[in-house]
Amino acid sequence: MAEILHRIGATTTPGTVYAALTTIDGLAGWWTVKTKDAGDDVIRFRFDAPHGEDGFDMKVLETVPAELVRWEVVDGPAEWIGTRIRFDLKQEDDFTVVLFKHEGWREPVEFMYHCSTKWATFLMSLKEFAETGSGHPAPDDVQISNWH
Repeated sequence: MAEILHRIGATTTPGTVYAALTTIDGLAGWWTVKTKDAGDDVIRFRFDAPHGEDGFDMKVLETVPAELVRWEVVDGPAEWIGTRIRFDLKQEDDFTVVLFKHEGWREPVEFMYHCSTKWATFLMSLKEFAETGSGHPAPDDVQISNWH
């Protein structure tokens, strides 16, 4: 199994980052403005794409206030189905460190490389959102290729 791993630090509290990861307004503030609660602990994320709308549905598996958020992808591109996303939060001096993991990829395909770069841009948006209250969620995110 392959994984995407990233680490960022934000000059804010773990509680602020946790809220950005666990509320619809928080998620819409850094990942995609098309975020909504789909019920049954599922969050729906949608993105504009050349052929229409793409997206992911994430089942919330576990949350520990100011420490941990875990999701499982239950709908989206085939490569994502069944993968898991994890945000571990910890305080280090004046920073909240976010250890990010997108695990369970069956193989490291080219789409995974694209997603790794996109996750990095969105994690920088999370950092900015947590520090200032304003991020760069889709559709105002950094475009890196013809895949959105």
